[in-house]
Amino acid sequence: MLSNLLSSINSPTDLRQLDVNQLPQLAQELRDFIIDVVSVKEGHLGASLGVVELTIALHYVFDTPNDRLIWDVGHQAYGHKILTGRRDNFHTNRQFHGISGFPKRSESEYDAFGVGHSSTSISAALGMAIASNLKGDFEKHHIAVIGDASIASGMAFEGLNHAGVTDANLLVILNDNAIGIDPSVGALKNYLTAVKEGKNPRQNNMIKSLNFDYSGPIDGHDIQAVIQELERLKKVKGPKFLHVITTKGKGLQQAEENQVQYHAPGKFDANTGEIIPKSEEHLPPKYQDVFGETILDLAQKNEKIIGITPAMPTGSSLKLMMDVFPERAFDVGIAEQHAVTLAAGMATQGMVVFCNIYSTFLQRAYDQVIHDVTLQNLPVIFCLDRAGLVGEDGATHHGVFDLAYLRCIPNMIVYSPRNEMALQNILYTAQLGLEHPIAIRYPRGRGQNTHWKIPYETITIGKAHCIKEGTKVAVLSNGTIGNTVTQALENLQNPSDIAHFDFPFVKPLDEKLLHTIFSKFEMVITIEDGTITGGFGSAILEFAAINNYHSKIQVVGVPDQFIEQGTVLELQQFCKMDVSSLEVLFRELL
Repeated sequence: MLSNLLSSINSPTDLRQLDVNQLPQLAQELRDFIIDVVSVKEGHLGASLGVVELTIALHYVFDTPNDRLIWDVGHQAYGHKILTGRRDNFHTNRQFHGISGFPKRSESEYDAFGVGHSSTSISAALGMAIASNLKGDFEKHHIAVIGDASIASGMAFEGLNHAGVTDANLLVILNDNAIGIDPSVGALKNYLTAVKEGKNPRQNNMIKSLNFDYSGPIDGHDIQAVIQELERLKKVKGPKFLHVITTKGKGLQQAEENQVQYHAPGKFDANTGEIIPKSEEHLPPKYQDVFGETILDLAQKNEKIIGITPAMPTGSSLKLMMDVFPERAFDVGIAEQHAVTLAAGMATQGMVVFCNIYSTFLQRAYDQVIHDVTLQNLPVIFCLDRAGLVGEDGATHHGVFDLAYLRCIPNMIVYSPRNEMALQNILYTAQLGLEHPIAIRYPRGRGQNTHWKIPYETITIGKAHCIKEGTKVAVLSNGTIGNTVTQALENLQNPSDIAHFDFPFVKPLDEKLLHTIFSKFEMVITIEDGTITGGFGSAILEFAAINNYHSKIQVVGVPDQFIEQGTVLELQQFCKMDVSSLEVLFRELL
């Protein structure tokens, strides 16, 4: 029986002691280890399984961490983490106070650059390479591993464009598996497919045209071939580009056959690969499905409705509309800036455009939101999925900054529905025609109501309302966190001293109701699932200051720090905005 190799590897230095003929065995052990842990602890599976051989080869050939290795996005870095001293605590991956699900500079010297959003690796690696040259270190290698979906993003091309006119010791490795989270799209995908199939003449190679030494495509699961090519490239100076073909989910049949579902499959049987079913019977819908089903219904009645998403058709549930109206619903790939300005262009022609982008990813298109949409007052409807604390993906993915970065923009309406009915009604209201662009933010996960499909009602822009009457303290909540407030008050038998108001519009605020509140109540508490710096609470503080009100105000929300990974409940507890924490807060006021 072969002895276990992985158990003796605590760093790439240990890895390099192995004979190259032992590496296929190590690859199998590493793949099995990832499957065993992720099947129980959950996480991103398919991407890491697809780069097992490439991961081993990179650490075997290059002198990491002295040579700098950057993983784009980081979904695929589990094998990297396990080989770089984190094997024994890999079971804490994506857990509260555990290791991050993405490369993180503060976690390991082998994590050369923190990632989580796509298409940053080439620019970061090029920056390191140029810095090395300036310091006189011309032997250090700088490697960026980027996927075929990520390389289609504009920022990746900006990095390639710059790198091609430098003498930087940069190696860009294209991990080409024809899929990101959903299948890759666009003309570049078609180009890469032609290259893989040998249908594109080598003289037409676009990467070579950018002054890169191009090689490939090679089989990314042939570890001997990958090592041989990496050894050759170590001797080549200047910018280099290696095209590697891999299979996402490699080594687990179900993950290879269903790559979208097994990107992050949840718990599954490590032996059979079968996902452990969760009963969804009688459960409230996911907010993304409320969006998806509602926009499809509205699109069937309004032929001007357009849907746009940057590479998240399944995650956003826009795929429901794409399947029925493919000519009116677009996946533009990992291209948030393009998605926003594309929406703006369509809006100039009278189309009703729903631009669905995760809150954390809209940050990548901030200039376009300001310059191309709001400055021109184009009524684009932004649907910001995954707003608030999203859980185990951690700091790179929390959608906690949107209230602050959107409410400061002129012409922008900012709305957070408290429940599924409010979400469907604001979508209905927006497609009737608004005078301004609107951002509709809603959380990851399920809502509160199983019977949410009610006749549409028009929402009055800027209107807040009272949920519970009270006499001394007014609690003002924004969005779905209001349901947590309601539960906490119910647990306290709905004390008569405390009133509760739903303020779904952060912009425009219901100033008429605010004047009433500040004239009546001794204390005001604001609660939001966003940053307390610049968000909803800040807006209320500004209103009180401008109007010379002196009521005591307390702001509850996400503190002024980056919040790590963990369950949503754990993170709400950390921010003191869960039901129990709010009960304590309210009880102190009674």
